[in-house]
Amino acid sequence: MVDVARHARHISLPDVGVEGQRKLNNASVLLIGAGGLGSPAALYLAAAGVGRLGLVDNDAVDLSNLQRQILHATKDVGQPKVTSAKSSLEALDPNVKVEVFQKRLNPDNAMTIITGWDLVIDGTDNLPTRYLIDDACSLLGLPWVYGSVFRFEGQVSLFNHNGGPCYRDLFPEPPPAEAVPTCSEAGVFGVLPGVIGVLQATEAIKFLLDLPVSLSGKLLLYDAQSMAFDTLTFEADPEREAVVDLSVAAAMLSQEAWCMDSGQAADSPQEQKSEPNPHGAMFNHISVAEFLDRRENGWTPFILDVRSDAEYADARAKSCDLQVPHSHVLSVLDSLPKKTDILIHCKSGMRSQLAAIELIQAGWAAERLFNLDGGIMGWHAAAPDDIE
Repeated sequence: MVDVARHARHISLPDVGVEGQRKLNNASVLLIGAGGLGSPAALYLAAAGVGRLGLVDNDAVDLSNLQRQILHATKDVGQPKVTSAKSSLEALDPNVKVEVFQKRLNPDNAMTIITGWDLVIDGTDNLPTRYLIDDACSLLGLPWVYGSVFRFEGQVSLFNHNGGPCYRDLFPEPPPAEAVPTCSEAGVFGVLPGVIGVLQATEAIKFLLDLPVSLSGKLLLYDAQSMAFDTLTFEADPEREAVVDLSVAAAMLSQEAWCMDSGQAADSPQEQKSEPNPHGAMFNHISVAEFLDRRENGWTPFILDVRSDAEYADARAKSCDLQVPHSHVLSVLDSLPKKTDILIHCKSGMRSQLAAIELIQAGWAAERLFNLDGGIMGWHAAAPDDIE
C-alpha cells in the first residue's frame, strides 16, 4: 500500500503520481557495498520508498569510515556494516524490507545473490568485483548503475540497460593487478561519495519509474574542485567477446595483488596506475617515475594536456605540446601525431584515460597512447622544475 503522507511530494509530481510511487514500493535494488557510495544511494532509495533493498558487504564499521559513510555512526564502530546499514534504513522507513548478505561477492555466490533484483548498484572498492558484477548482470540481463570516486573526481554510468553498453565496452581490459593502488594510498574528498552515490540513486529511481534514463552509453564525470560536470559518450563494441560465464572475473579475483582488504565498500581509487596493458586492447598506463626514467633515457613523447583551459593557465608542463579539454579532444585530431608516442595527462589521471579511449575510437593505436597516472600533481611532486 502506498504511504500517501510519507511520499506526498513524490505523488504530487505528474511524472510519478500514485502509480509511480506504487512502482517504487514494488521495486527491488541490490547494493553491492555499504560504504561511501552505498550509504547515500541506499538512504535515498529507502527515502523514495523502494520496497526491497539488498546490501552486500562483509566489512565492519571503522572510525575512519565515518568521514563519508553516512549510513553509520560512532556507536556502530566494530559492527558489521550491513547490520548498521539495515538499522539506519529501517529507522528511516520501517516499511522498507532490507535483506543483508554479510559476505563478499564472489564467483561462487554472485549469480545467486544478484538473481531476483530489478537493478544493481555498484558501491565496490575493487576492479575484479566490478568486472564480476558486469559479467553476472550481462548473463542475467540486469542493468546496473556504476559509480567510482578518486580523490576529488567521480564517475557514474548505467550499464546493460536494454541491450546498451556494458562496463567491458568502456574498459575492455583491466590493468595489471600490481598497478592498482591500495585502499589507503589516494584518499577521497569526504563529500564526493555523497554526490556520486546520490547521482547513482537518481538514475536508479528514474529507471524504476520507467522514466527516461540519462546515462546508458554515457559516462558522467564530476570534478569537485572545479565543480564541473562532463560527459563521455561510448557505444557497445560489436566485436567484444560475449560473456558466457564468470571465469574471467574469477581469474582476476584469484590474484592476491588486488586491493581486497575491505568488504567491497567504495572509498578507494578504482583507476589504474602504471604498467603497459599486456593485451594491447587498451592504452598504456605509466607512472610518473617511469615516465621520468624513460625521458632520461631519450624517450620524447608528444605531451597532451587534457585539463581545462583554466587549469592549464594556472600550471602547465614546460614540455607540453598541446592542451585541449578532454571533452574536446576529437576537435584537435589533425594536430596529433599517429606515428609518435603520446603521453596524455590531466590533474590526477582520470580524465586522461577518457581522452585515450576517445583517441582509440578515432583510430589511434592503443600502444602509442600512455596515460600518466597521478597526472600533473604527481609530476609536480616528483619534478617541480618541469612545471611552470
